[in-house]
Amino acid sequence: MTDSSETLTLRETAGAAAQTAVILAETPAHAEAVEALNARTFGPGRFTRTAYRLRRNNPPVYAYNRICMLDEQLVGAVCFSRVVIGAQRALLLGPLAVHPDYKHRGIGHGLMRIGIDAARASGEELVVLVGDAPYYARSGFVPVPRGQMRMPGPVDPDRLLARELVPGTLEKAAGLIRPGG
Repeated sequence: MTDSSETLTLRETAGAAAQTAVILAETPAHAEAVEALNARTFGPGRFTRTAYRLRRNNPPVYAYNRICMLDEQLVGAVCFSRVVIGAQRALLLGPLAVHPDYKHRGIGHGLMRIGIDAARASGEELVVLVGDAPYYARSGFVPVPRGQMRMPGPVDPDRLLARELVPGTLEKAAGLIRPGG
């Protein structure tokens, strides 16, 4: 993890002018604020989701986790955790949370780009997630071929997505997605 930060210009919307936010590496000291943002963004139903249960007791990879600060307020966060798919090590992206007042301003994509760039620079090979294909396609994620990977609980197979950081790693990742790596 580095102490460096990056700036992110938030898109102008009908209700807000363009603003400059700061993207920082998440640290354990941010945990309470990040959890509050996740609660506000996803509500109590997040605890029942398969991806959440896969992350439980699976420590975050702080080297890649990022937060977005605007005027000293946490407005976004992305988390990565380690998983293994068959014999292939990978990262599980999520949750990706953006404060409701700041959606559609580029925060989510900015957080993912910076976190994934850090992962690639450190030699990580593959990132998987459960999410909305059209949204994540803009960040290079593609649907996992049906039946190639399985989550340890119910997941809509059309929402299981992956992004190769090293070409050819998606085809090597087959089987049950489990914590660790």
